[in-house]
Amino acid sequence: MTPAIKDLFIAFLRLGLTAFGGPAMVAHIKELSVHRHQWIDETDFKNGIALCQSIPGATAMQVAAYVGLRVKGIFGALAAYLGFGLPAFILMLVLSFFYTRFSGLPQFISLFNGLQVIVVAIILNSVLSFGRDIANNYRGIIIALLSAVSFWSGVSPFIVIIGAGLIGVVFGGSSTPSSTLDSDRKGTPNTKHIVLLLSILLIFITGLYITNLVLFNLATVMLKIDLFAFGGGFASVPLMLHEVVINREWLDSKTFMDGIALGQITPGPIVITSTFVGYLVYGTAGAIVATISIFTPSFLMLIVVAPFFDRLKASAHFLKAIDGVFASFVGLLVYVCLKFTMIVPWDAVRILFGIATIAALLRRVDILYIVIAGAVISVFIF
Repeated sequence: MTPAIKDLFIAFLRLGLTAFGGPAMVAHIKELSVHRHQWIDETDFKNGIALCQSIPGATAMQVAAYVGLRVKGIFGALAAYLGFGLPAFILMLVLSFFYTRFSGLPQFISLFNGLQVIVVAIILNSVLSFGRDIANNYRGIIIALLSAVSFWSGVSPFIVIIGAGLIGVVFGGSSTPSSTLDSDRKGTPNTKHIVLLLSILLIFITGLYITNLVLFNLATVMLKIDLFAFGGGFASVPLMLHEVVINREWLDSKTFMDGIALGQITPGPIVITSTFVGYLVYGTAGAIVATISIFTPSFLMLIVVAPFFDRLKASAHFLKAIDGVFASFVGLLVYVCLKFTMIVPWDAVRILFGIATIAALLRRVDILYIVIAGAVISVFIF
């Protein structure tokens, strides 16, 4: 039975309330949409995962939108996307409010001293996770190393990503094209609806440019980050670090790390850190603008690319470019890991705390439990 738009929104809102674990939530989305409600079949769901992993954006958010797209078209995609992401936004907004008012208290200082170590462990675990995908590919390893060195040398990560894609096309190994989506399936976007959404985005950006240049700059930065965030939510971390901390100097590195830590105790993807950044830059209005902007490009790309994904997956050049881009993010995450490691004032307690966190992550303990337990322990030991 095809659900109504409001039913899609409510179903994904409920799921979004417990959407901890980032990409791990894909399994819960499958349970909801394939098994419990039978909105789409398992083959179609697997095809959607392939699509969402090949375009920018947080994977779980994209998969939620994909389900909505197949069930009720663009407005179904929008309902699922908003419902799934809304709980994370609200909680991060509340946490950002408390952070700006109480971060100077001794208890908060102790808390974030411990959370900084946890953030380093989480990023290192992401490096290991991404690194496994290229471990047997010497081209990918070379691209990753070149990316890390380039980032360390001050090269813009956006140039690094584009360059990695081009290197992948020119020097990439053999790729086997495949066909995954049937462009004639239901849920194919209506061109008028796509034009409408693009027009709304243009009006939104133009309005910010006319009325508030701070919010306009915030929006354009977040739009650019999301547009290049191939490889899931963690791919946005080095891009956001470069733009927010190094390039714009809106936040210092320690505060940015605190935002990532808060992002780990909220449901939803790590890119919800954008809400924290926006709040610190321009209050509630900044949080809203930053959040809308960090999720919009990948959502639009999903609904535009879905009907043509067959052709893209049939292109060896496309597959090689994607391989190159993915490899570059390993290098970028290595840089971020080193950058954050240098910020932490390491001592014996922090080293042991970090080793314990890494061990828990490698044993696949739920990241929410790790962060909450680590937060409690931090208040007493730091």
